Amino acid sequence: MFDRLIHFSIHNKLIVGLLTLALVIWGGYSLAHLPIDAVPDITTNQVVVYTVAPSLAAADIERLVTFPVEQAVATIPEREEVRSFSRFGLSVITIVFHDGADIYWARQQVAERLREAESQIPPGVGRPEMAPLSTGLGEIYQYIVRAKPGYEKQYDTRELRSIQDWIIRRQLLGTPGVADVSSFGGLLKQYEIALDPERLRAFGVSVEEVRAAMAANNQNAGGAYLDLNPAAYFIRTEGLAQSLDDLGTIVVRRTAAGLPVLVRDVADVRLGSAVRYGAMTRNGEGEVTGGLVLMLKGANANDVIKDVKARMAQIKKTLPKGVAVDVFLDRSELVGRAIGTVKKNLLEGALIVVLALVLFLGNVRAGLVVASVIPLAMLFAVAMMRLFGVSGNLLSLGAIDFGLVVDGAVIIVEAIVHRLALRGPGSPARLSQDEMNAETYEAASRIRQTAAFGEIIILIVYLPLLALAGIEGKMFRPMAQTVGFAILGAFILSLTYVPMMSALALSRNTTHKRTLSDRMMDWLAARYRPVLNAALRHRAVVLGVSGALLVGAWLGFRALGGEFIPQLWEGDFAAEMRVLPGSSLNYTIEKAQQVSGLLKRQFPSEVREVVAKIGSAEIP
Repeated sequence: MFDRLIHFSIHNKLIVGLLTLALVIWGGYSLAHLPIDAVPDITTNQVVVYTVAPSLAAADIERLVTFPVEQAVATIPEREEVRSFSRFGLSVITIVFHDGADIYWARQQVAERLREAESQIPPGVGRPEMAPLSTGLGEIYQYIVRAKPGYEKQYDTRELRSIQDWIIRRQLLGTPGVADVSSFGGLLKQYEIALDPERLRAFGVSVEEVRAAMAANNQNAGGAYLDLNPAAYFIRTEGLAQSLDDLGTIVVRRTAAGLPVLVRDVADVRLGSAVRYGAMTRNGEGEVTGGLVLMLKGANANDVIKDVKARMAQIKKTLPKGVAVDVFLDRSELVGRAIGTVKKNLLEGALIVVLALVLFLGNVRAGLVVASVIPLAMLFAVAMMRLFGVSGNLLSLGAIDFGLVVDGAVIIVEAIVHRLALRGPGSPARLSQDEMNAETYEAASRIRQTAAFGEIIILIVYLPLLALAGIEGKMFRPMAQTVGFAILGAFILSLTYVPMMSALALSRNTTHKRTLSDRMMDWLAARYRPVLNAALRHRAVVLGVSGALLVGAWLGFRALGGEFIPQLWEGDFAAEMRVLPGSSLNYTIEKAQQVSGLLKRQFPSEVREVVAKIGSAEIP
């Protein structure tokens, strides 16, 4: 089969050339749309359910919320585990599914069970909700919303939070690839009606009467329409309160004398804020409001961030005067550094391989033919990565070894060059194209089976990595797949493209002049031959030294230590500050500001910005 494929490729150069061009187009398109990230996403296949119940302690949350939800989701098929934690005002339950389970099917199953769980949770306690379809690496873009200098009194944290929720967040949610935007810090505006028990008793008004009056008088209503020929008039009553005064003038009841009792007569109507579980500070200068953009699972981080940046540029134009948005974490910077490192290493590796090929083959054309396999095999690997859903990251792309990629091509081209150099003195000084085709076929077909076995053995080495499961599988399977795709592409190219290009591009001159490569190989052979003979005469010594080196390497490997993932210089530090359990939020904010200010003062040239996130965001 190999021989027929080689013969077809040599005698149908146009077809092979067109197929190579198609590979370049396919690979280029796949490269432009390949999901790119810094590291593999090792997050389990999971659905997170959270419930906010501001008035309940941890024990009550566990009993009234967490337990019913856990019971409801316990019967979902393909479920691996359910874990949860409950704290004051918050319940978070994580349902982990098998890696092969479709996440949208899993979310549908959880949604059905949540309807069942809601019936078991007491009214008014809280409503279970599913977290956005994101992962542990989903926080791709983080920013703060602050008042510009001179506008601090005009925009407090309550106003900044309203701007974040009603202007910034709503516009970001329409960005492709964004699962949700979680607000962090600030005060969530509320209209509070603080009832006064003494005044309630004086007017003989109950709390329920006030609540019923608010519900009945704070809504719009429709009244169909009037058909008054030739026009129709649509009837609509506007009853929504527009201000604190509107709320205060709502009638609760009438006295025996017919005088109205207003809400403001029995309560203080004011602006307030919801119970908060988190805060954000910047550079120790006070509180700010921020947002976390969560990327949809499986989306391309680079593309999503580009779209988010473009949308944010539009949003900034619509912000009120005196309000600024500052980005303090942008995943594209980390991705750019990581992929830049991979590109640099791959380029340097490719140049070294090309120089080594030209130097040792002693033939520039042969070296370039072999070197051209590198980008083509890479494009094939990228196309297959996109086809099989493998993302490009530091581990997957960094695992490619160009020495392995060009192995088969080197063997074939070297065999062709060697066969041409061994032609007898009676051969013509220059071969015709048909003779060159024949010589190329003979050399390639004779050595192809041996080269194929070598490449297959290399592929077999990576097969155990494909059997890994869990976190190990998520980390190392993409690496094995990428290397396998590259070697498979090189294998196909060595059967088709390399023989075709060798017959077309290599010199057809049969006269051979000694080159620097020949002299270098003679010099190496002269020094290698005595070493080889000595090794053959002293087999026991060679085996003993080899065994000692093996043991030493094993001991050295054990002493090296290990890292979960390759070390990355992100340009950011994530420092953790802890306070005593039971500390108040205001106390924690105060200490966080002290630490932030200390870092800025102690390292003025090294630390550009310190953003402290305390507690949890709107989406836990």
